[in-house]
Amino acid sequence: MSSDAARLTTAAEPSPAHPLPDYPLPDARGRFGPYGGRYVPETLIPALQDLTSAYRAARADPEFVARFRSALRDYVGRPSLLYRASNLERHLGGARIYLKREDLNHTGAHKITNTLGQALLAQRMGRRRVIAETGAGQHGVAAATAAALFGLECVVYMGEEDVRRQELNVYRMRLLGAEVVPVTSGTRTLKDATNEAIRDWVTNVRSTFYILGSVVGPHPYPMMVRDFQSVIGEETRAQLAVAEGRDVPDVVVACVGGGSNAIGIFAPFAYLDPATRPRLIGVEAAGHGLQSGMHAASISTGKRGVLHGSLMYLLSDAGGQVSPPHSISAGLDYPGVGPEHSYYADSGIAEYVAATDAEALDAFELLSRTEGIVPALESSHALAHVTKLAPTLGRDQVIVVNLSGRGDKDVAEVIRLRGEAGASASAVAHGLGSGR
Repeated sequence: MSSDAARLTTAAEPSPAHPLPDYPLPDARGRFGPYGGRYVPETLIPALQDLTSAYRAARADPEFVARFRSALRDYVGRPSLLYRASNLERHLGGARIYLKREDLNHTGAHKITNTLGQALLAQRMGRRRVIAETGAGQHGVAAATAAALFGLECVVYMGEEDVRRQELNVYRMRLLGAEVVPVTSGTRTLKDATNEAIRDWVTNVRSTFYILGSVVGPHPYPMMVRDFQSVIGEETRAQLAVAEGRDVPDVVVACVGGGSNAIGIFAPFAYLDPATRPRLIGVEAAGHGLQSGMHAASISTGKRGVLHGSLMYLLSDAGGQVSPPHSISAGLDYPGVGPEHSYYADSGIAEYVAATDAEALDAFELLSRTEGIVPALESSHALAHVTKLAPTLGRDQVIVVNLSGRGDKDVAEVIRLRGEAGASASAVAHGLGSGR
């Protein structure tokens, strides 16, 4: 296929009857190696057991799977495009680059895929009230969207700092009928929003379904969210077979906070034979630098510990207390990472690197100016690593980048941080001024 013809690849979506994937992990205890499990108050154990049973029954039910797959096709607009970023390739040199365009989904990110799956499960379990946590606001918008679609009451917890920097998404959630509860404790970001959502669930466990937004939390959430999001990697393999004549690229890159978009694209490759598995690279938020203490790079610098009901890598101080994270991107501003990512890191299935705030801002502008695509600041971290990696690889090498969301939500924050003078200076530094 020619370079131009390969730029847009829409073919090969999973059919409505295509079953959800069945991976070898977690085990029956909800463990990925030593990670995962259920570290929760005793009052939540029966609810988690019920949820596990309900999910296993649902995933084995062809009618449930068909409803989920049909919702992705008819409501979300899946499959999302696999796009050949030829202009970015020419600017960087080196490998061929494809973008998995999750930013084109309804609501503007990968989050809607998981929230529809969980909302359908809530309906199946007879729950009429759903709650969610959100950082960047994309999961909150997706949860509010699914609740509006299925006629459910929705409450979204969001850190006060994230409410400030994601004002547009706060308005969208309220417009969709959700109640947005600002959280003023702690660092007023995603960790604290998750704490409040869990408190709500403990209090209202019989009437409420918690739509958790990432591959974190107690079992079965990391498994369930991964399974729903695996459609990203399933589509990528099928689309790459059309575009390149092979369904496995050389490298897959995705940003990692809690880790759902990365697991979604990694998992369909992760359990392949090591001889055929691509390099899987997760990019964490280095913030002001890994030595600064102001970052959210849980795997790169963290230790094992328990957070929000699961054993994982997390940021902690000498006394074992969870350390506050920092990232320019609200969606990566989380002090831990999902247990499956922790397992991938230890086992060598995936490698994890980090990109700073400044590098993410540069990548945000670079993709906007080369391809006319404004990426989320979360996705910009993955792109930042690609700007370093692609030039070191040959033209026979293929990189797929998961573009997890669109950047409309981040424009106001980038203006505040960068300013017009800073943005212009960056454009000149990249050779992207008006004379190009």
